[in-house]
Amino acid sequence: MTDLAIYAGLFLTALAAATILPMQSEAVLVGLLLADYSPWLLVAVASVGNVLGSAVNWLLGRGIERFRDRHWFPASEAALDRAQDWYRRYGRWSLLLSWAPVIGDPLTVVAGMLREPFPIFLLLVAVAKIGRYLILAALTLGWA
Repeated sequence: MTDLAIYAGLFLTALAAATILPMQSEAVLVGLLLADYSPWLLVAVASVGNVLGSAVNWLLGRGIERFRDRHWFPASEAALDRAQDWYRRYGRWSLLLSWAPVIGDPLTVVAGMLREPFPIFLLLVAVAKIGRYLILAALTLGWA
């Protein structure tokens, strides 16, 4: 497999993992770090993919309200209300948890629902996602 295919696969995995799809990009990153690919390039590629996936969630959140009352919609009205109340309570700084399993992806959707300004969203999510991958790379390669 070519290096381009390796990095493209990491990018797509990281992008998909940041959306509502149940995927994990950390295992792929660790495997490639141990396979002696460039750690800085791997972290950069994974970070860009993961932040872009969160931006997709933000866009989904912007348009999700119009489907809230449909019978096929996967979240209940009460669950959406709870998520919005939680985000309003903790504010935009909660986006620093966008890296976290289970709560991170829904946070990015709710940020879009509540019309968090995209530049602020992007900055906070990028800090969280890049930080997570840097820490993972440091631990994997024994830098920490």
